Order: sequence, then structure tokens, then C-alpha cells
Amino acid sequence: MLKSYSQFMGEQPAHLTLKLDTAEPVELGDFVGAFTSLANEFERYIEASHPGLSANPQMFLKEVRSGCIEADIITGIVVTAVAPAVQHMDQILILEDFVRRWGARLTALISNNIPEGELSTPAELRDFHDAVHSIASDPVASHRLEAATFEDRRRDVKVKFQFNAAEARSAMQNIEDRKRQISSPSAQPKKERVLMVFTRTDVHDAAINKRSGERVVIEELSPKHLSVMYASEMVEREIREHIRDADENVYKRGFVVDAIPQMSGNKLVAYSITEFHSVIDID
Repeated sequence: MLKSYSQFMGEQPAHLTLKLDTAEPVELGDFVGAFTSLANEFERYIEASHPGLSANPQMFLKEVRSGCIEADIITGIVVTAVAPAVQHMDQILILEDFVRRWGARLTALISNNIPEGELSTPAELRDFHDAVHSIASDPVASHRLEAATFEDRRRDVKVKFQFNAAEARSAMQNIEDRKRQISSPSAQPKKERVLMVFTRTDVHDAAINKRSGERVVIEELSPKHLSVMYASEMVEREIREHIRDADENVYKRGFVVDAIPQMSGNKLVAYSITEFHSVIDID
């Protein structure tokens, strides 16, 4: 059965309010993005912090006037497992904690001071980008998120977080930098004296610290055939002498090297060879 705004507010008086104060009109898609980003982040928060609960956020456009858009978000918190019943007071405490957490994460993006392990997935960064994009191009706009209760026709704001257009632009730049950081390969600790076997070779020189056209297997680290990178010209020259000049079949020889695994997120994508030790015959 469809419910009205009044019914929702009567059942769950604790709610979030999103308010955009702008000098220029907000594009509809940007406003929707600002809401959906909050809904996605709230669902992540509930899943991580309150595993006995679920959320189904719904937005009600409360007021639209020149220079202001305001919407109430009914979070739809319900018990999904064996857990204590969530009373109205419990709900507002949850919403207060969410606003503080959301504000802290956005502050980290604005200042580019992101704690280790935080904001490390593309989905999170995309949602925060959508949250700030709605006001970033406006010279004097602001974005405010509030946790409030509505009882006896009185609205009581418990906690709020606000940022302005200049801070939104800073966050957008830092989000883009963060996206590039987590999408580019990152180095793991060096693995010393591992056996590397070529599965594809290339006689052409490669740029230092760039992926070459060669592929190798280092079974101690992974059974996959991965790209190889050379950390120095000396290492490349020593290994290529055996590829170009040796009479033996290079695919039947093993190269004892020091290698640094290169990661993209949690995925191993290449090896950076930092030192060459010797070549051995293998079956």
C-alpha cells in the first residue's frame, strides 16, 4: 500500500534533511545525484555498523524556492535479524552518528587528509563526487545535511554538517586524484631471488618502469602470465643479453631475480624486476 509523507513521518519521525542553497538553478540530474549518493552511503553505513538492520531511504521534496531546494529523507530503518527493536530514540542516534561520519569522510576529501583504508573503492568515490558536484559550479552555494526529529509539529535538528562551493571544488579535485591513485598499480614488498620464466619475449627495449611487451610467470607469487617491467637499464640489459644472444631456448631457462609485485587494487597486474642474479636451466 502506498503511504503518504505524513504517514512516513508519523512512523519514523527521525529523518535526514538535505538542503541546497544556491545562487543559480541546480540541474535536475545533479540534485538526484546528491540524494542517491547520500542514500548509497547510508546503506553502506547501516550494513557496516548495524548488521541487524536494513535501510530503504526515500526522498520527499519538501520545498523548492528561488535559491533553495530542501528534501526530507526517510531512512526506512527496519530490523532484519534477531536484534533489539529500534525505537525512535535509537533511530535518531543512528542518524546523528551517520551525519557525523559522513561529514568526517567529506572533510577528509576536502582537506585531502584521508585515513589509511578509508574511501578506497570506486563506488564510494563516485557517490561523494555526486554529492559535491551539485554545488561545485555555483560561486556561493552551500550543501547542508541534518539529522532531525519531527514531533508535535515541531522540527528539532540534532546535528548538521555543511560545506560550501569552494570546498566542493577542492573535494572534486581530490576525488579525481584518489581515483587515479587507487586505479594505478601500487607496489608490494620486494621478493628476493624468485624464479622467473618467460612465456613471451620482445627484442625491443622497454621504457624504464613501464610495462614491456614481455610476459613471465613467477610461480612463487602467482601462476598467471603477467607483464614484466624493468626498474633500471642495467637490469634490462643483463636480462636481454640472455634473450637476444643466448643459443639456448630462453623458454627453457629460469631467471633468478628480485621482483616487486605491482597491484591494481587487490589484483596482481605486473612484476617490476629490480635485480638480476643468474640464469638456470629448467625442464
